[in-house]
Amino acid sequence: MFDVDPGPGQFDVKHTLWLLLRWRLVVSSRQKTGYVLRARVFKKGTPVQIEDTKLSGVKILTPARFGDARGFFSESWNRQRMEAHGINLDFVQDNHSLSAEVGTVRGLHFQAPPHAQDKLVRCGRGALFDVAVDIRKGSPTYGQWVGVELTAENGRQLLVPKGFLHGFISRAPDTEILYKCTDYYAPECDGAVRWDSCGIDWFAGGEATDVRPILSQKDAAAPTLADFDSPFHY
Repeated sequence: MFDVDPGPGQFDVKHTLWLLLRWRLVVSSRQKTGYVLRARVFKKGTPVQIEDTKLSGVKILTPARFGDARGFFSESWNRQRMEAHGINLDFVQDNHSLSAEVGTVRGLHFQAPPHAQDKLVRCGRGALFDVAVDIRKGSPTYGQWVGVELTAENGRQLLVPKGFLHGFISRAPDTEILYKCTDYYAPECDGAVRWDSCGIDWFAGGEATDVRPILSQKDAAAPTLADFDSPFHY
């Protein structure tokens, strides 16, 4: 079914043609050939959809995809456009990771001040469930989390500000994760909280619930949220 938001008023011919040109054409992660037309249409002049979550500052970004029979084009980040929406971030480092097995957990991670990082996370291939947890002392939502499924197909991105843990679990083989950071990696500021200590439903909305999580030794040995002394303040 088409999910079309034409705005107020009825269609005229020009507007209808304009909508047709902005149907999102996305590659199906489940098919080796062909494309899947998804007519989630963005209003004119709105090339990215921005959704707030229950955690202040954590947002879901869905850039528009403009396509034809060859594939699609999409702006994954546009600083000028984001500034117009009140998101003013200076990204300095891009990271790219591959999780070969379904159920791979990376997190929950943070980088402490003075090298704290805002992150913008997206999926380049496969699928993952991406999570942010509020660890700002004094925050009314301290310890609360939000999660969203990011796939190569849906094109969604999760914006994780400073003061939040970040982690994910892969939901497809050979899942690739790409994310932008506002500060450089600083190993002396690197930290983690145990993945299963925050009440996160890692399988929310997923098909498989019997997957055994795969963790690094570092993540498996991380302290629990209850034993964690956060360096961030609300």
